[in-house]
Amino acid sequence: MTKHLRMPAVMEVTGLGRSTIYALMSQGKFPTPVKLGSRAVAWPETVVAEWLNSRPSAVAA
Repeated sequence: MTKHLRMPAVMEVTGLGRSTIYALMSQGKFPTPVKLGSRAVAWPETVVAEWLNSRPSAVAA
């Protein structure tokens, strides 16, 4: 069974703020959450990890 991350955990893992996450979602640049119930959503941990791995990493010069 896949572990799901709620918004506070996603913010901690990605280092992004809530508004940035929703802005990226509206631009199609961040995965959309899955509904857990009528008022609850979460992101599958594997989807967030794949998104993080697809991001270019900063290289110190």
